[in-house]
Amino acid sequence: MTAPALALVLAASVIHCGWNALAKHGRDQLMFLWSSVTLAAFLFLPAGLSRLPRGGVPGMVVPYVAATIALHAFYFYALGRAYGAGDFSFVYPIARGLGVALVPLLAFTLRDERLSPPGALGVALVAASVVGISRAPRPLGRVRPVQLGAGAFWALATGFSIAGYSLVDKAGVGRLDPVAYLAIMGLGTSAVLVPVILANRDALRLEWTMNGRAILVSATMNLTSYLLVLFAFRLSKTAYVVAARETSIIFSLIVGRVWFGEGALGLRLVAAAMILAGVACVAAAR
Repeated sequence: MTAPALALVLAASVIHCGWNALAKHGRDQLMFLWSSVTLAAFLFLPAGLSRLPRGGVPGMVVPYVAATIALHAFYFYALGRAYGAGDFSFVYPIARGLGVALVPLLAFTLRDERLSPPGALGVALVAASVVGISRAPRPLGRVRPVQLGAGAFWALATGFSIAGYSLVDKAGVGRLDPVAYLAIMGLGTSAVLVPVILANRDALRLEWTMNGRAILVSATMNLTSYLLVLFAFRLSKTAYVVAARETSIIFSLIVGRVWFGEGALGLRLVAAAMILAGVACVAAAR
């Protein structure tokens, strides 16, 4: 993995953890996430339109755009449900880490992307560390039945959607400028979720009343973090980019402990060290 690609992904990881923490802190996580991505989409729209080809979106890109919109809509829905049911330091590692285990398998099956030995070792270390983080004990008083049921289910569903859109977007940005691609994806994702959001307008109004400033901050971070990833996809293999993104798990452990008071770090810091080792292997892979 090249140094520019790794730098892009590490910056995206810090930003990604930040807006996820803001979303978790929201009153209604789905309303917060939808508001954030909608605002970000409109902010990106002028830049995206300016970078479209003269004839508009090429026909060969349409299937990828349609697929990523559907997958991202499900991703934000599942993520909102997961944060509503589980702890930040429980949901985030599972949701982010599952893609590391799935993407290499899918990329090999669908795109014949073969990992070098260091890259394969790095991906394996990251995946193993995610298992360790998700299984690390939490304080007895904080373990809730909903955490082990709905929280885990929606975190896993989020992970599957991440694996799906990562593969779709790797192919999509090879056919369309990443800024234009991201703008269309963000606007489409927002539109798909409109019926769900309008079904609970009171919650949407209350979310803006209580967390309007946080939504504005999150909007500037949301699609920006993924834009960096899209550029990284142009510089490196899908599995390497997705694996390197998991450095955000390290930040999620700290945020979960310091901001949300979610138990001791303990074994999760050991797992975080494994992530760093895995990312070092990924960075050395060619």
